[in-house]
Amino acid sequence: MSNTTLFMGNELAALGAARAGVTVATGYPGTPSTEALEYLAKHFGQQMHVEWSVNEKTALEVAAGASYAGARTFVTMKQVGLNVASDPLMSLRYVGLSGGMVVYVADDPGPISSQTEQDTRSFAAFAKVPVFDPSSPEEAFAMMADAYALSEQLGSPVFLRPTTRICHANAAADPDSVPQQTVQPAGFRACGQRIIFPRTSYLAHLRIEDECERLSETLSSSPWNSIQNAGSGKLGIAAGGVSYAYAMEAMSLLGVACPVLKISTPFPFPERLAEEFLSQVDQVLVFEELDPVIERNLIYLCGKRGLNVRVLGKGTRTLPRAGEYSVEIAKAAMAQFLGLAAPCTDMCLPQPPALPVRPPVLCAGCPHRASFYAVKRAMRKFGGKALFAGDIGCYTLGNAKPLEMVDTCLCMGAGITVAQGVSAVEPDTIAFSFTGDSTFFHTGLPGIANAVYNGASMVSVILDNSTTAMTGQQPNPSTGFRASGEVAQKLSIEAALKALGVEDIQVVNPFDQQAAQDAVTHAAGQTGVRAIIFRAPCIAVSRPGKPLRVNPDACTGCRACAKLLGCPAIVSSGQDNRVMIDSSICTGCGLCSQVCPAGAIGGEHK
Repeated sequence: MSNTTLFMGNELAALGAARAGVTVATGYPGTPSTEALEYLAKHFGQQMHVEWSVNEKTALEVAAGASYAGARTFVTMKQVGLNVASDPLMSLRYVGLSGGMVVYVADDPGPISSQTEQDTRSFAAFAKVPVFDPSSPEEAFAMMADAYALSEQLGSPVFLRPTTRICHANAAADPDSVPQQTVQPAGFRACGQRIIFPRTSYLAHLRIEDECERLSETLSSSPWNSIQNAGSGKLGIAAGGVSYAYAMEAMSLLGVACPVLKISTPFPFPERLAEEFLSQVDQVLVFEELDPVIERNLIYLCGKRGLNVRVLGKGTRTLPRAGEYSVEIAKAAMAQFLGLAAPCTDMCLPQPPALPVRPPVLCAGCPHRASFYAVKRAMRKFGGKALFAGDIGCYTLGNAKPLEMVDTCLCMGAGITVAQGVSAVEPDTIAFSFTGDSTFFHTGLPGIANAVYNGASMVSVILDNSTTAMTGQQPNPSTGFRASGEVAQKLSIEAALKALGVEDIQVVNPFDQQAAQDAVTHAAGQTGVRAIIFRAPCIAVSRPGKPLRVNPDACTGCRACAKLLGCPAIVSSGQDNRVMIDSSICTGCGLCSQVCPAGAIGGEHK
């Protein structure tokens, strides 16, 4: 009897890992990968060890230890998180492992919620780590067993690289369609094989190069790579990942058939299969997000084998060189390539009115708004030059008007260290950094240690909202809970700061604006490394109070509340310049009542 159920792509991939016999799963939340580990914690937390690690490097190293002991492991992260994990990853490929390890790295074409459009397929070639590139959620599920088998065959980590549209698409699948595997870890054996030395690395490099060459041949026969519609013309299509699905749908819509090379293992590249495909065609159009990985490999093969085949794609600007693809993009490019009449696109249809611009904003009642406003107000009174170095999280939105309180945002933890660099060049600048509680434990600690050790002068502002908000309210070391929901030892941010040598530490509720501004004024007047912890829970993990209200008789129409705070709950009343509060989203935080010069905002609030 079928047990078909609807799953999100991330859930299907995680289920595939569970069916493959994983006993340790680690990761750090990062859109679009987050739901994979959450699914394992929710449904398999009693059967395996599942943890939100403090960062991606730690996650990979914990998994490496478990793999040394013979366990199958699953590590989740997004593409920029792979940069954090790259140090152990590069060495692990040389040192090897016992139990299979799949590193589930979600790429984010667009990018929709990331700093970069980094392509894990290119990283795979750099690290010499095999990579599977699913074209659908169902493939991500089914590929997992082969990924673990290959990992154990090579004694190497293996990437599985979905993209946002694979991660967050939904698909129906029968969990029992993939056999359940049970892997009993053999245990760790201290045989000296897990120690990396220069000489052993040199020998391992030679072995890895030979392995990749042999694996290219093996993958040419893999069912995940294929040639379709062979012999149906001299114009061919090559594609991989979700772009393959777009290309096939476009071909169906156009009612055409031509040879198609599907590449699901872009590294090591299946050269023999690709060469067979190239021998049948005169021109190839390549669909892929993001880097021209397949395209470059085909061009290389043409040169290597002396094949007179023209390869079109990103390099020829036939297709976009950045961003997501779509069925519409594939359809238009394919029609032009095949010499068909241009298909009707959205431009052929009556155009609807333009939608209003809706830039992302901090939520109504977000404590970060209160924190930013306190620093901004206090520094205007204090005077002098100030830098506001931001970081990765919801609070990056503090850069938007009317707050305009984020001058820089580079990568996780960089706010603390960027502030040090600016203050070293401009000692008369009061350098503030803004770091979330999860980011503080992710990569903030080394920055604080560096600041204290090197005698920096800066103000480290820790925005402690009791959760990892941007990725969906995951726990972190300061929340007192683990991924499974179990109670954990709660790590103190102020104790960590003290242990690292920070002596001037203030803990303030940002919704108490007078106290918050006083704390900023004090910190601005000091030197050395000082810290302010603004502590108030995210509205997603706290119970909102009763909404506030505006007294229309007292409101003067100055709109200071709207102009200074930008809270989405403050809206126009339609009467002159007066405002009202949208009770459906107001959380009663009380910040606007402290800002209103006329005292027109009242009601119950925290």
